[in-house]
Amino acid sequence: MNIKLEVAVEKDAGLIFDIQVRAFLPLLNKYQDFETNPANETIERVVKRIINPQGEVYKIIADGVPVGAICVVRKEDGVMFWIGPMFILPEKQGKGVAQKAITLLMEMFPEVTSWGLASLLEEERNCYLYEKMGFNRIGDHKALNEKATLVFYNKVC
Repeated sequence: MNIKLEVAVEKDAGLIFDIQVRAFLPLLNKYQDFETNPANETIERVVKRIINPQGEVYKIIADGVPVGAICVVRKEDGVMFWIGPMFILPEKQGKGVAQKAITLLMEMFPEVTSWGLASLLEEERNCYLYEKMGFNRIGDHKALNEKATLVFYNKVC
């Protein structure tokens, strides 16, 4: 599968919003986290991410078809970047798309010395992916509700 990243522009908001909802809806249904789950966000929130001067949203393209997106925000004078949200269509998950997208993103910013992200502790496959890619779990856990716990990761380059 050929994976590439393309910078999203404001006209991509509808497409990205649709993929985001499809990707996160299973987690919203499972964990009932209505406050922070991206499936419960508005399209206006997606537009704000796209036009944010401190970051970019990249469409994840697999074999010429948009299958997800990855958002990155610059922190600390550009030496630390935050990834999130990142999402892949459910039918494309488990095929190496996320791993390749993160690798491509990091290659685009060789000057970055530290990457951060958050994940649900209960989503073991996601946590395994990040740890396999060299991210280390840091800090305290943050309970979102009685079903979901957020954990934080950092990768020092």
